[in-house]
Amino acid sequence: MIDWQVVADAFPVIFRAMFVTLGITLGAYLVSVTFGLVLTLLGRSSFKPLAWTVFGFVQFVRSTPPLVQLFFVYYAWPQIPVVGVSMSAVTAGIATLGIHYATYLSEIYRSGINSVPKGQWEASRALNFGRTKTWVKVILPQAIPPVIPMMGNYLIVLFKETPLLMAISVYEMLAAARELGASNFQYTEVYTIVGLLFLLLSYPSSLLVGYAEKRMNNRISRKAKKVEKEQTST
Repeated sequence: MIDWQVVADAFPVIFRAMFVTLGITLGAYLVSVTFGLVLTLLGRSSFKPLAWTVFGFVQFVRSTPPLVQLFFVYYAWPQIPVVGVSMSAVTAGIATLGIHYATYLSEIYRSGINSVPKGQWEASRALNFGRTKTWVKVILPQAIPPVIPMMGNYLIVLFKETPLLMAISVYEMLAAARELGASNFQYTEVYTIVGLLFLLLSYPSSLLVGYAEKRMNNRISRKAKKVEKEQTST
């Protein structure tokens, strides 16, 4: 039996905590989008030791659980001599989730860059473009748009990973629900609220990402047909 008084008392508290969850999600996603591109570019370096180091880092981060990484960054990292830095729980959460998902986004960036025709690189060299200008003006504008839907999927996944931060005392939605449930030993209502809020936020986002992916695929298909038609006519 649902206690509606518990729902009425708990909803405002959990709703306020939702903005903490959303802020962490956006902050971590900004880190992952930026650092993921950096990893991709460094991984393509002609300096092999650097490329191997990036490859090893990406594989290590992707192969270890984000909760372990979270504990390491928040509890262990500050104790490391010289390089150790103490961070707030929110900052540690944003950094950890951001870096973790940057390793996945780096692979998405890589697939987008690899899809750019080799002729674009050759044309850039023929026009005497420098390396930076080639990337900024030619390669990235063609590589990033097709992978935006896939990047959107990771935004949703990252949003659903934020409850992990409860383990380091970040007061997000699940932590708020646990505290409220512990105060009166009525957990059904508070955890149901959290589940519904996650559903209401993530499901429409997944539909939007699916729509964007469909439109992008149609655009790529039309472009491919246009190129094929031009080649046939010539």
